[in-house]
Amino acid sequence: MTLLHTIYLLAITAEAMSGAIMGMRRGMDLFGICMLGTVTALGGGTVRDILLGNYPVGWIQHPEFLAFTAGAALVTAFVARYLHHLRMVFLLVDGLGLVAFTVIGCDVALGLGAHPAIVVLAGLITGIFGGLLRDILCNRVPMVLRRELYATVALFTGLLYMTLLWLGVSSNIASVAALVSGFLFRVLAVAFDWRLPTFNRRDIRGLD
Repeated sequence: MTLLHTIYLLAITAEAMSGAIMGMRRGMDLFGICMLGTVTALGGGTVRDILLGNYPVGWIQHPEFLAFTAGAALVTAFVARYLHHLRMVFLLVDGLGLVAFTVIGCDVALGLGAHPAIVVLAGLITGIFGGLLRDILCNRVPMVLRRELYATVALFTGLLYMTLLWLGVSSNIASVAALVSGFLFRVLAVAFDWRLPTFNRRDIRGLD
């Protein structure tokens, strides 16, 4: 099993868990929890593959991933009562999935011979779109559109991964370095409440 395949399994597990946790917080039943976990885990890769014309998309080529993500969501649903700090667990597993999917998305685009800018964008899309779809299905403003450093973390991770490869670092080392650095960035952003500036109606005059 290659490192990136291991990372992928870790990522879809983490994102399925984050989707399941969000579903439980919204009072969904088991079907809703499984569906939300699967969409969260596989949505970003699906959007990436469609945009890059990479067919068949991952979960159609490997339908076992559907059972894998649904199973991870179910397990999360049954052990959630023992997770006393559910919000922190959600943020950690979501952050792990974010950076892991970003690296995987970059690698897929590289394999297709895409331009470096498109490679980084593919990593960003893979990282954020699962969570974006999860939040939309839960009728909440997507995390990526709020002040939290979310898409910024994915962009940083993708740029770091590509920079390391450009410098001649091996793929395995570049993957691990980007994963650790991106995850640490996300954890620090959550811990210290690092945010991007936002604007409201009072900041913009004369538009009414």
